[in-house]
Amino acid sequence: EIKAKLPPGVRLDIVKDAGVRVDASVANVQATLIEGALLTVLVVFLFLNSWRSTVITGLALPVSVLASFIAVWWFGFTLNTMSLLGLSLAIGILIDDAIVVRENIVRHVEMGKDHYTASKDGTDEIGLAVAATTSSIIAVFVPIAFIYGIAGQWFKPFALTIACSVAVSLFVSFSLDPMLSAYWPDPHLAEHEKGFITRALDKFNAWFNRQAERYKRVIAWALDHRKSMVVLALASFVGAIALPATGLVGGGFVPEDDRSEMNISVETPPGSNLDYTRLKAEEAARLARTKAEVLYTYTTIGGASGDVTAAGIYVKLTNKNDRARDVKEIANALREEVKSIGGADISVFSSDFGGGRKQIQLELRGSDAAELNAYAEVVKEEVKKIPGAVDVGLSTKGQKPELNVELNRGLAGSLGVTVGSIANTLFPAFAGVKAGTWVDPSGEVREVRVRLAADARTKTTDLEQLPLLISAPGAPPSTIPLGQIAKIEQSLGPAIISHLDRDKVVVVQANVTRPLSEVVGAIQQRLAKLPKPASVTTSQGGEAKDQAEVFTKMLTALGVAVLLMYLILVMQFGSFLDPIAILISLPLSLIGVMVALAITGQTINIMSMIGVILLAGIVAKNAILLIDFAKWAREKQGMRLREALIEAGAIRLRPILMTTFALIAGMVPVALGRGEGAQFRAPLGIAVIGGTITSTVLTLVVIPTFYEIFDEWRTKLSRLVGLSVTQKTAEHPVPTALAAGD
Repeated sequence: EIKAKLPPGVRLDIVKDAGVRVDASVANVQATLIEGALLTVLVVFLFLNSWRSTVITGLALPVSVLASFIAVWWFGFTLNTMSLLGLSLAIGILIDDAIVVRENIVRHVEMGKDHYTASKDGTDEIGLAVAATTSSIIAVFVPIAFIYGIAGQWFKPFALTIACSVAVSLFVSFSLDPMLSAYWPDPHLAEHEKGFITRALDKFNAWFNRQAERYKRVIAWALDHRKSMVVLALASFVGAIALPATGLVGGGFVPEDDRSEMNISVETPPGSNLDYTRLKAEEAARLARTKAEVLYTYTTIGGASGDVTAAGIYVKLTNKNDRARDVKEIANALREEVKSIGGADISVFSSDFGGGRKQIQLELRGSDAAELNAYAEVVKEEVKKIPGAVDVGLSTKGQKPELNVELNRGLAGSLGVTVGSIANTLFPAFAGVKAGTWVDPSGEVREVRVRLAADARTKTTDLEQLPLLISAPGAPPSTIPLGQIAKIEQSLGPAIISHLDRDKVVVVQANVTRPLSEVVGAIQQRLAKLPKPASVTTSQGGEAKDQAEVFTKMLTALGVAVLLMYLILVMQFGSFLDPIAILISLPLSLIGVMVALAITGQTINIMSMIGVILLAGIVAKNAILLIDFAKWAREKQGMRLREALIEAGAIRLRPILMTTFALIAGMVPVALGRGEGAQFRAPLGIAVIGGTITSTVLTLVVIPTFYEIFDEWRTKLSRLVGLSVTQKTAEHPVPTALAAGD
């Protein structure tokens, strides 16, 4: 419509359309959600070997997802990347409750009960564990939703979407699943009536049952080697701390994301004119266009600030699926090539997440400008020596030429000349005076201003001849040359003077080509060895500051979440000590997170931290299933503690592995990082998969051991103070005689 109205010779093209990228990113999240759901349902079918059980269990997914849309609408959110990401991550969790309930119902059916009784007894038996696991997940994400600031804008839709969908899944697992299990049972088929897939899965399940029996021996061995299990748990936690401490896992604010675009910043020396800046910008753009992956470039000089010494070049690349190199590799290669362009400072940005701001912003503050600038130059040279620090520069942008007018105040006072009259004399020479208007050929009215020629504005001899009006009382006005009462000299001054909290500040800026935490750490080490003026202080800005702020808020919310989980488990298990044994499973996931990040070359960033928070809610699930059944077996069947823990492992192994594999299956599409915006989300999926694997493996042997240790401590301490030992679950009391007899 607009193009049709343009005059001949004028063309209108779209240079940058963020809407295309957003649409592609949202579509990718939707595809990830569907892929995760299909993989999750496939895991359920593999273990339950029944399409009816798969349908009954899988119904939790669409019901919970559709119900979460109501929550999204209620809270005023939109179906954006973060809310949809929350749903895609919740896919593996939403089906957990239904899996555990359905598996327990099937187990009761295999015990010979009719389907109605099995549905009732199976749901009742597992109800506490399911409610505890879901409440733990909700307790993790509700505090995240109350994070304020920029982090809150990111996480609120994500956290509340997961919390609401998980709450609905709990309702579905306690209502729809038992009802369908009771009135829509699996038909009993003879062996010859079963299909090939059914017979194959029967063999798999028979093999799995044999492994569950063998797992009893593993738990027994673990209970007999308590010290080994304690050392294993401590070693895994120490290893998780050591990996980032030794630099094997780096840190950053946000993960790298290939958006098929780059930005080049060109800064010419202060005082440069428009033509010079255009020349340097075109040189940089020409080098960029030599890359086979570049579609086009778009150059802007001045921008919103109007500073003709600054230019920005937008570089559009081909789709990432159509090229061999990612945007970071292309940016690194181009960064080396633009070094050949002299007379300008050129920086290359592989991402515009910071809005054109470099990743490292080292703030130097002080009251003495000369001392501050000198120290800033020293720091800049030191930063340039650090591997991984590129595009190093100062916020002052160097010095620019200026004219100093030094007034002879004694002579000026005798003649009645003030500083203001000197400024009024110089103003027309530089800013010009309005001389009239002019109508151009197109009919537009233009303002005409007259000022000194460019050469005259830079020559002190010409400026000293400017007439200065003098008005003496009782005498007619006269003029004298400006040079008679003022001395004009050329000098250099700062191009930019910035203040932070009322202090003069110079910022040392840089981009990074290796993990941000490593480069910042190296800078801190070098600064510690430099002699620093007493008046100068340093602080971190940029992504390092943002990272510290957001991570602090996330860890605070995580601490509150763990406390809420503990209180919930205390209420549901009727014990202050048992929840501690369950919560030990949380640090057991960290080693898996760090190893997975190290293997895949990812960093500890905002997305992998979300994965750690997500793990806090889900890894306790396995421990809850084990401990709940052990407590129930002691009360219901009168088992001793050791036998109850061994039996709990064998019975709960199937639902634990089913929910674990379902969660991993739901995370695989996220971890693969395929499609638009997927690289940004990949560290989250990688962290969750790694943490889930190690937590599950370690929980199966470590948690029963710790639970037995804590139970003995409780018994011994109670006997020392003369108290009788009573343990209770939320539903059934444990006979004192049995508890005391362990």
